[in-house]
Amino acid sequence: MRGRSIEMLEDFWDAVTEPCSLPEWFGRNTDAWRDSIRTRGICEVIDHHDVLVVHVDQRKLFVPGNREAPALRSAFAGWQSRPVVHEPS
Repeated sequence: MRGRSIEMLEDFWDAVTEPCSLPEWFGRNTDAWRDSIRTRGICEVIDHHDVLVVHVDQRKLFVPGNREAPALRSAFAGWQSRPVVHEPS
């Protein structure tokens, strides 16, 4: 998702829905994302991989101090998934 403008959580959900093949009924919230990664059984694409790494640029949603970011980052917490935030080039 590098190079993509992700200003808020809604933009993040838009960005991951297609590549992760999230179902239409996916909750588009951090609890649903956590369940998809940790519990499995929601999305075949995620289920078929042992680890999920999401690469993003350090902009908008992913800049230090963004109020929405901590909940999203905590949903990634664990050995199965992590966001990798890159300095903008």
